[in-house]
Amino acid sequence: MKQITYFGTLLLLFSMTFCTPKEQTIVEVEGGTIQGTREDSLLVFKGIPFAAPPIGDLRWKAPQPVQNWEGIKQTTEFASAPMQAGNPPSGKSEDCLYLNIWTPAKSTTEKLPVLAWIYGGGFSFGSTSEPVYNGAKLAKKGVVLVSIAYRVGQLGFLAHPELSAESPEHVSGNYGLLDQIAGLKWVQNNIGQFGGDPQRVTIFGESAGGISVSMLCASPLAKGLFAGAISQSGGSFGPTRPTTYPGENMKTLRQAELDGEVYAQQHGASSIEELRKLDADQLIPAGWTMPGGWPIVDGYVIPDDQHKLYEAGKYNDVPVLIGYNSDEGASFSRERTPAEYISGVKRRYGKFADSLIAAYPVGESSVPKTARDLMRDAAFGWHTWSWARLQAETGKSKVFYYYFDQHPDYPEDSPMFGYGSPHGQDVVYVFQHLDPSNPQTSESDLEISEAMGTYWTNFAKYGDPNGEGVPEWPAFSAENPQLMYLGPTPHIGPVPSSESLKVLDRYFSWRRTPEGADWAE
Repeated sequence: MKQITYFGTLLLLFSMTFCTPKEQTIVEVEGGTIQGTREDSLLVFKGIPFAAPPIGDLRWKAPQPVQNWEGIKQTTEFASAPMQAGNPPSGKSEDCLYLNIWTPAKSTTEKLPVLAWIYGGGFSFGSTSEPVYNGAKLAKKGVVLVSIAYRVGQLGFLAHPELSAESPEHVSGNYGLLDQIAGLKWVQNNIGQFGGDPQRVTIFGESAGGISVSMLCASPLAKGLFAGAISQSGGSFGPTRPTTYPGENMKTLRQAELDGEVYAQQHGASSIEELRKLDADQLIPAGWTMPGGWPIVDGYVIPDDQHKLYEAGKYNDVPVLIGYNSDEGASFSRERTPAEYISGVKRRYGKFADSLIAAYPVGESSVPKTARDLMRDAAFGWHTWSWARLQAETGKSKVFYYYFDQHPDYPEDSPMFGYGSPHGQDVVYVFQHLDPSNPQTSESDLEISEAMGTYWTNFAKYGDPNGEGVPEWPAFSAENPQLMYLGPTPHIGPVPSSESLKVLDRYFSWRRTPEGADWAE
């Protein structure tokens, strides 16, 4: 096994404890030798390659083994983010398959638990270099923090008949998920060099990252790569649909291949060979997504509808900590009038529209939170609730379920009156980056952030968030359908909007019938 070096091979005799600070930052990993930096009590390594650059003929291929390098590679700066329409802090490039590590370990023998972060961004954006994802504060709670990059958008998820024909598995798309799996394999093989325990890896992510966590929990290709999973505003339990909506984002391989053919035509390419010759900048839309920008049910990485997989007990049965925010709908609802809301519900939900409008009522002249919560639950709440119920029923590992609801009590004359916690607000709390000197940061904010950091790292350590200094968090079950409310102080409560969720559940059940599937076509 490769070891952290100390004057070449002398580390075979001495542990990290006896090294000088400079020598502690030199590590042998797959591909060669790297050097990071010391930051306070941590060793930090940024931009470690875990796969070959997916460029040229490797564009739209599964990640390939990392290429060896000579000498000492400086891993002191974040690598470029994947190609995308956004402008991430570290820039962007097709050469993007890198990860970062923050470790408090003083020795390779410490075997600390590992938290492996997967970023969000709708599978179209994202970067490990975002300041809010800096892992230093979580690492100081006694874990090795890893953040893994993956391809997004069309370069990460394009399906096409020619690409499927190239593949030994006869599938295409889902390259971004394969990147995540490759990163986790690298962690298994190398994290011991940083004082981490490969048997105690917990994956965690938010939004598309949380959805990725859900998909990895259902993928046979990820079996054995992690011992626990945390999903923030994630889950992917909806059926496939040619015309997608939030919560029904998945397509079949064939549907995605047809989209891929249209995508190639839009770029004037008659073949994948011609598409591979185009500059990466030409392949990225200016807006959110185009066909080929989301994972698909390919029968390989994602074998089937995840709800069906969980019903059958066909998933990676590990402890999970899963939840969502109280006002996710505030970030995604586009309807501004009751008429727009009613029209949108009828367009999407068909014969279930009236019952859902009754369950998620709109105001006479406004679209209040009660109506926005339909978007919240269709995209996140129902998926998390379904995940919790199905795993509690068919699995052996514990489920810890939460509802993030940390926000000011806005006065009635405020434009924010009636608003809760929007999508993504939880991330800064988890990573412990609230600014105590900011007058808008309350004592409650700091309390919730500290509790979340403790719960998350306890979960990585023990497979259970409970421990000294935080309120008891019971596991979710059919007999005890309780969850943790994170805000304004941590406390236990019932599933929010439970009766409305049951109506939405009937819709999703219908969508899995021949009638519902034909209607969605």
